[in-house]
Amino acid sequence: MVNSNVTTKKPVKTTTVARSKGAQVKKPAPQAGTVRVAAIQMASGPNVSANLAETERLIELAVEAGARLVVLPEFFCIMGMKDADVVKVREAEGDGPIQAFLARMAKKHRIWLVGGSVPLKAGAANKVRNSCLVYDERGKQVARYDKIHLFGLDLGNERYQESKLIEPGDKVVVVNSPFGRIGLSICYDLRFPELYRAMPDADIIVVPSAFTATTGRAHFETLIRARAIENLAYVIAPAQGGYHLSGRETHGDSMIVDPWGVVLDRLPRGSGVVIANINPAYQASLRKSLPALQHRFIRCQQIDVDVIERRAVAKREPGK
Repeated sequence: MVNSNVTTKKPVKTTTVARSKGAQVKKPAPQAGTVRVAAIQMASGPNVSANLAETERLIELAVEAGARLVVLPEFFCIMGMKDADVVKVREAEGDGPIQAFLARMAKKHRIWLVGGSVPLKAGAANKVRNSCLVYDERGKQVARYDKIHLFGLDLGNERYQESKLIEPGDKVVVVNSPFGRIGLSICYDLRFPELYRAMPDADIIVVPSAFTATTGRAHFETLIRARAIENLAYVIAPAQGGYHLSGRETHGDSMIVDPWGVVLDRLPRGSGVVIANINPAYQASLRKSLPALQHRFIRCQQIDVDVIERRAVAKREPGK
């Protein structure tokens, strides 16, 4: 049982703020001791330049609403007509227009920016690494996670086999930030709770996604809330949501969920921004009253884990 002194948190009341045409964004009421975070929803197409322009517009909306941590959806930069389209725009790590864009946005707005996923070079010439990249407020890349679990579906007329395009990663990644320890994952990873159990002391979990309409309707919310509850963590889940030029339909329903499993804000369909306040004190009180993370008895086999510490910015000496 939960300590009777702890009450479950109700969803944050929101008020509409000005928004650009076609985008939706809400602004939660300010709360002392909290930090504002954002999940961006898109329906990306095969044109990288157009997708980056839309991403910039939505990032600006998030920043206007006060977000200090902004998370983009899976393959925000391209949803190709065919696999070759994605391979064609893949980049070497640290080099390329997509990564330059992310660095510029983070530095310009002084935010931490999670580039949902970017196609990076793989060992095979016809494949990519599906890589979640994290940038700090100086525009420096501080973390990279390569998607481990590759989606496969054969259900009626729907067939997907990500292994034909994507080369999997093999390492869990957690990065320390000013907002807490962030665990990185991508879309299909959501179905594998042992991945999140391997993340040491994650305060925030990000799940940039492009769930299909079929699997998303059935499972997306349930899985997002389950990962939040079992890890007593905030989950930020930006998604692709709508119809794409390739004919694919993605589920959307981007959401931010608190450690008690409460959906703080969500956007069912269309381009827009989901905003919520993260409250470290509230999270700490829940973990103290219900120390489930300390009660674990069965341990999952660990794989390699990168815990990336944030280096402090060096102070300038007088006269320099």
